[in-house]
Amino acid sequence: MKKIVNLIFRAVALAMGIAVIVLSVLKKLDQETGMLLLGVGLACLAVSLFENKKE
Repeated sequence: MKKIVNLIFRAVALAMGIAVIVLSVLKKLDQETGMLLLGVGLACLAVSLFENKKE
């Protein structure tokens, strides 16, 4: 179960990063929203790293 949760957090982080890149290229993303999306991705990576450290 922990491996699935860890995978989900990493997938969300990757998706947020890709979404910011794509939306920026298409000029459909303002700076505030981009930072919010990157912040969510970074938080997911942090949770994923903490889960790995506990094991």
